[in-house]
Amino acid sequence: MVCVRNKAFKISAVVLVLAAVSVVAAGTGAQSASVAGISALAGRLLGDTAYENQFDFRLTEEHEPWSRLRHYANEALGLDEFWFVNSTTKIPKKLPLPQEMISGTSTVPWRYNLNTVTFGYTFVWYSWSDWERLLDWAALRGVNIQLAWVGYEKIYLDCFLQLGMEEIDILEFFSGAAFQPWNRFGNIHGTWGGEGLLSRAWIDQQFALQKKIVARMLELGITPVLPGFSGFVPDALQKLRPDADIGHAPAWALFPDNNTQTAFLNPTDSLYADLQKLFIEKQIEEFGNVTNVYTVDQFNEMDPGTGDVKELADISAKTYHGITAANPAAIWLMQGWLFYSGQSFWNQERIESYLGGPPRRDDMLLLDVFSEYQPQWQRTKSYAGRPWIWCQLHDFGGRQALYGAVSNVTEKAVAARAESDSLVGYGLTPEAYEGNEVVYGILLDQAWKESPLDTKEYFHQWTSLRYSAAGTIPDDIYTAWELLRQNAYDVKDPNIPTVGVSIYQMLPVLSGLVNRTGAHPAPTALPYDPRMMKTIWQLFYNATSNDPSLLGIPSLHLDFVDITRQLMGNAYAGFYTDLVDSFNTSTNSTVIEQSGQVMLAFLHDLDEVLDTNAHFTLDKWLRDAKSWGAATNSLDAMAFNARSQVTAWGIRSPPLEDYAAKAWSGLVGGYYATRWRIFVDALVDAKRQGKELDEVAMHSKIHEFEEGWQRRGYRKDTCGPGQEINALMRRLVRRWPSVFF
Repeated sequence: MVCVRNKAFKISAVVLVLAAVSVVAAGTGAQSASVAGISALAGRLLGDTAYENQFDFRLTEEHEPWSRLRHYANEALGLDEFWFVNSTTKIPKKLPLPQEMISGTSTVPWRYNLNTVTFGYTFVWYSWSDWERLLDWAALRGVNIQLAWVGYEKIYLDCFLQLGMEEIDILEFFSGAAFQPWNRFGNIHGTWGGEGLLSRAWIDQQFALQKKIVARMLELGITPVLPGFSGFVPDALQKLRPDADIGHAPAWALFPDNNTQTAFLNPTDSLYADLQKLFIEKQIEEFGNVTNVYTVDQFNEMDPGTGDVKELADISAKTYHGITAANPAAIWLMQGWLFYSGQSFWNQERIESYLGGPPRRDDMLLLDVFSEYQPQWQRTKSYAGRPWIWCQLHDFGGRQALYGAVSNVTEKAVAARAESDSLVGYGLTPEAYEGNEVVYGILLDQAWKESPLDTKEYFHQWTSLRYSAAGTIPDDIYTAWELLRQNAYDVKDPNIPTVGVSIYQMLPVLSGLVNRTGAHPAPTALPYDPRMMKTIWQLFYNATSNDPSLLGIPSLHLDFVDITRQLMGNAYAGFYTDLVDSFNTSTNSTVIEQSGQVMLAFLHDLDEVLDTNAHFTLDKWLRDAKSWGAATNSLDAMAFNARSQVTAWGIRSPPLEDYAAKAWSGLVGGYYATRWRIFVDALVDAKRQGKELDEVAMHSKIHEFEEGWQRRGYRKDTCGPGQEINALMRRLVRRWPSVFF
């Protein structure tokens, strides 16, 4: 609630009434909200600590959200916090009072944030300043429960050292920095590519960062979800404890056996309970008694070694027993992804048995990870009546196509709350935060409304806040965002359930790339008429041509580059099909070569567009990795991790190659373009020799290049020096008129 304080008949401050208790989960001990923490947040949001004194923060036992601060900033100042860009909105020295009281209550008790793998795809190179921004963004939107995985390897290492294992045996278990989430899930173990062992300095410094993160979360009223012990162990544990019941997880994603089939300690073994208790006790020792919620996922994208319902119930009962041995009030948080990825295994009887281990209903909290398109809450009978959170996944691997399903999200979330008595929250579970910020904001904002949000009104307000520094926002910009809402962000086609990719980001082949639907592999089909993206781009181009100063607003500059990226990515499909058609119909190798050169020239120009904004550059990703590499004396390993994750991902694992594809300068001009150049050369050579395309030989050459590229260190791979977007676009419009007009 926002109200005003009247002192001596003079209004002297904006009063924010805050919840006195941060929400954890039903029946848990909670941390008192910190007035100092929210006061500091106000200073960071407004850009000056001096503004903190103009607020009067008060605590109440009522369940009121801290996002009232954000709503005050939105409504009284035209200000909001956004990813990737700094606000340039001018704020008066004397803060204005709101025109009327601002109040509201969440329709759900919990607003959840993050997926375990987000800590690899997005957060792996985050510095403290990056985390500060992310935590502020979450707190301002009312998030009150969030995963906190950073630095987990320190807890893991210390626990197994205490058990009596040698440090080298534990370090050999850990995967590289950019692949730790899947090591934590037990999908993989160890490193590859000659990068060496995970650095002890990395482990220690990540843990130091985690301490800052947890402390800030508590200041902001966000309950940290800390990791428990899932059961995956180094192979050497069997030698130390020969009687322990240790099996092996199934192979995963076609990885080599020496990096998958991870050893798994059966939770029914007494050693498991000892380790689980030790993991949680060590975190209480390091962070204090800061949470009752612990995340444990034992069967991520793998089936258990047994289908016996009694054994499944025993596994979960013993798992929970180990957790509560250290914290009797503990709640086990589990991602419900296993019930989607393993639908053929997880029938209702097995689901109820596995979820039935903990004795009380509120002992578990389930995340329905992909609620917007693959909800599991209905087929699992609301997770056997356990509390669960409706989550939006949206993005796999950090893909960047402009995409959302906002009507789907708002309407289905509200409907689920009416249909399921055990729904207790809304949450965000994307695999990565790479763009499309509006679709994440709308679900968190839906938490404060009983009925589905009016998406047209929401997008208009979004536009006003995002570009408020402009003073007067051109009508063309509002029109462009309304068209984005109607076309890219209100997708209703179930065949396109997630963010897609452009064809140039895929391994070159002669067929199978155009209009691909489904979630895996990534869709290339467009959920809208491609002419609409051209219209949207023209509206932005006209507005910025008429008033070039608009490009001085960081958010508008980023969005113009993003829309240009999407338009050019869409257009690439035409160049690709022209090339393939030429190969299939022409006997003239020169025609094919010319068509290929046009396509490659287009990629070069796209690379230059992306290089106009740091957010769309491989160079920024590498610089962030280099900062960690220098600090932890592991420069080569961090460079390899950074390059590998966004390209090959693993070791010749077809399901994962290009899984985390990015539209970044340096990748487009240095990686994707080289692969397509090999493709073009192979087509030309085949036609000259009068032979069929030898795709096996071509792909062998491509893979040879890919392996070498991953070892290029921190070299900048962009096509040229960065340019101003407006000058560059004037040139590209003349060069590619049919693409833009």
